[in-house]
This record gives sequence, C-alpha cells and structure tokens, in this order.
Amino acid sequence: MTTASALPRWIYLPAAVGALFVVLPLIAVVAKVDWPQFLSLISSESSRAALVLSLKTAAASTLLCVLFGVPMALVLARNDGRAIQVIRPLLLLPLVLPPVVGGIALLYAFGRLGLIGQYLDAAGIRIAFTTTAVVLAQTFVSLPFLVIALEGAARTSGRDYDVVAATLGARPTTVWWRVSLPLLAPGLVSGAVLAFARSLGEFGATLTFAGSREGVTRTLPLEIYLQRETDADAAVALSVLLVVVAAVVVLVLGARTLRAGSAMAGRVQ
Repeated sequence: MTTASALPRWIYLPAAVGALFVVLPLIAVVAKVDWPQFLSLISSESSRAALVLSLKTAAASTLLCVLFGVPMALVLARNDGRAIQVIRPLLLLPLVLPPVVGGIALLYAFGRLGLIGQYLDAAGIRIAFTTTAVVLAQTFVSLPFLVIALEGAARTSGRDYDVVAATLGARPTTVWWRVSLPLLAPGLVSGAVLAFARSLGEFGATLTFAGSREGVTRTLPLEIYLQRETDADAAVALSVLLVVVAAVVVLVLGARTLRAGSAMAGRVQ
C-alpha cells in the first residue's frame, strides 16, 4: 500500500478546495494582465527604482534576520525556563500584529521624537522615512519567521552531537561553527528564504515608518498601491512581477540552498 493510497479519499476534496483558493486569485491576476503592453507597464523609471530598492532592502533585512535570529532561536530552543516562556511570545508577536501597528511601534521607538530616536536625532542620526527605516520595518516583520523555522530545526536536531564534541575537548565556539551550525543549515536556509520573501512583500509597516519617497523608501508593494490609483493595468503587471520574483526566490533559490544545507548536515553526521 502506497502512502497516497493510505489516505482517506475524502481528504482530497478539502485539499483541492484549499489549493484552488490559493491558486485561483493568482490565475485571475495573470489573466487580467495586458500582455502585449507588459514590458512597457513594468519598465517605467519609478517601477524599476521600486524593484531595485525592494531587492536591496529585502537582502539587507534578511542579513539582519540571520544575524539576530540565529542566536534568538538557539536561546529559545535550548532553554525552557520561566523567563523564556514569558519572552518567547513577545519575540514572536510581530507574526500576529497588523503591519501598520508594527510601523507605529517602530515610529515611536526610532522616530525623531521616539524612545530611542530622540537621542539618535540629537546625535545627527535620523532613521524614520529613510531607506534604513525600510530595512528595519522589513526586519521587524520578518525576524519571527526565521526564528520559528530555526528553533524547530534546533529542537529536532537535539544536543547529542554538541555534547559529544564538547566531551572530545572542543571549545563552545568550535562546537558552534563545526557542529551546531551545519546541522541547523537546512532550517536556517528555509527561514532565511521565508524572511526574504516576507520582506519583499512588506507594505504596512514600511508605509507607516518609512513613508513613500521614490527611490528612497518606495518599495515595489508601495509602487503597486500607488499605481492602482492612477494606472490599474500597471498595478496588475507589477503585481505579477512581484509574484514571479517571490516565486523564483522561494522555489529556485530555496530548493538549491536547502539541498546544499542537507548535504552539510549529512557530512556532519
């Protein structure tokens, strides 16, 4: 008996309905595009600037997610104390917060009169409504995705290999680089891909905290929103472009790097 035949037949009906619910709107957008004019619709100066800015800021925010998310995930996975149980929901709160609320929170933290921003402004450092604000907004909403993916991988891999390496005399830093990190590579890569894709599509927090300045803070989602008010055909074409870019990142880059991460984990084992 195969795995597929072991499933109840009725389960395929809700699975098909769910798949149709996700795919149908994408098909509708693709069908709405004015394909003879597609290139001209997506090649305006503002559209090109928005796409380049989105790719740059999403890459930068993903690097920040990796830098801070890996230590956060390991601390959450390797500690079960009461303090961690209280802190964990707070760290993952951006998953359920409306993006606009996240943008307001960032504004009151890093804005010119914000909790930290007032001191930065006194030092001549302004964050709100700059490209840096875009990166911070994307990082704020994307970081929990990487943390969840990596925490699950860390809990699954356990601590046995770390303990063995430590008993053989390896220093904690050596254990981290030579044992822990290769084992966590698949989870790290999948979390990074999710964070990049989430950053690429971020809208609400970016608009609230960074505004919409062409070439500075206007990412592709913001450009699509603005084009929707003035040129619906351009908005649809740019929407398809964003879907294609996100799909390439998730399907191509994600698949290749996950295979590479699995190979690294295999060598460690």
